[in-house]
Amino acid sequence: MAAIGKNMLEIKDLSAEVDGKPILNGVSLTIPSGEIHAVMGPNGSGKSTLSYVLAGRDGYEPTGGSITYDGTDVLELDPEERAQLGVFLAFQYPVEIPGVTTNTFLRTMVNANREARGEGEVDPLGFVKHVREVTKSLGIDAEFLKRPVNVGFSGGEKKRNEVLQMSLLKPRLAILDETDSGLDIDALKVVSDGVNSLRGPDFSALVITHYQRLLNHIVPDHVHIMAEGRIVRSGGPDLAVELEAKGYADLIAEAA
Repeated sequence: MAAIGKNMLEIKDLSAEVDGKPILNGVSLTIPSGEIHAVMGPNGSGKSTLSYVLAGRDGYEPTGGSITYDGTDVLELDPEERAQLGVFLAFQYPVEIPGVTTNTFLRTMVNANREARGEGEVDPLGFVKHVREVTKSLGIDAEFLKRPVNVGFSGGEKKRNEVLQMSLLKPRLAILDETDSGLDIDALKVVSDGVNSLRGPDFSALVITHYQRLLNHIVPDHVHIMAEGRIVRSGGPDLAVELEAKGYADLIAEAA
């Protein structure tokens, strides 16, 4: 368990490229255990690239700097190894998995993490009961579990599925890559409730968003503005309100 006040995530001078093109140009960010930080910025500023590099997604190549998660250097770890350590990424565009029911996917996901910790598989019947309780708490219809993963799902349903996964895995570090994109107010509340239910001294989150409205529901400890592949300004929750009023151009110009 991470100690209160210990840094859950430390990013130092991180650079990365995609298809040979530099995207991140020296990102430095520290998130202590128990804190939620928001990253905002215009399109093309590197926000999603940062989330993919943190999760270890293929094709997003670090070229400098370091990422330390709970004291462990994760840059050399595979994505599944990072997940087993408690890192969770909620995608902006979740993928479809035809032929695999959501319930089967969720149970396989949980069992994989339990196996990595040297624990036995979950009892299938007990797991179904537990998942139904979680779906109910999140306002998700239990019929959702019988459908193939994300196939034919609306945008809101896909994001609810991401939150359901997060609620079952109970990660130590959650990275939300514009999970609020395209959501109506009801789906936005499900996403927010899922994150807020995990808040505590041993949970941290990096919330990437364009919109201050999400931060009305998930109130961050700190807000960071990203531009041209680096963080150009940091502040408290009021920074998001200031951004809403002024827009990116003025805030970025002030930080230059």
